[in-house]
Amino acid sequence: MFENSPSPDMSGPILVIDDEPYILRSLSYLLQREGYTVETATNGEEGLQRVRTLRPPLVFLDIMMPHMNGYEVCEQVKQDPSLEDTYVIMLSAKGQQIDRERGLLGGADEYMTKPFSPREVAQRVRTILAERAAARAA
Repeated sequence: MFENSPSPDMSGPILVIDDEPYILRSLSYLLQREGYTVETATNGEEGLQRVRTLRPPLVFLDIMMPHMNGYEVCEQVKQDPSLEDTYVIMLSAKGQQIDRERGLLGGADEYMTKPFSPREVAQRVRTILAERAAARAA
């Protein structure tokens, strides 16, 4: 079902922050199958703490979560100079243009709606991490 290609960048785990157990399991399974190390968090506060501790190259971030929403987490990550290289993909069931714009204005690098295509997610991760590795090597 998925292409088995080597991971272009294993410099850190991919962090998935979502309060829905199904999303955590499905994204973790998909990314691990692609060869990536995956860490998870189930609410905004825990997610922000894990971003600061793990310094992941890529974060999938839900919007509607307890304790701190994804918009707030994203803004704090993007305001922290030590996390400026963290690539954030907002992941939400909220697919209206206003939601997308708010996520991108808050600093998200991309906005992806649920349900998502596993093939599309795998391809985006490969592309993003390959581009990051190439930029560091340049």
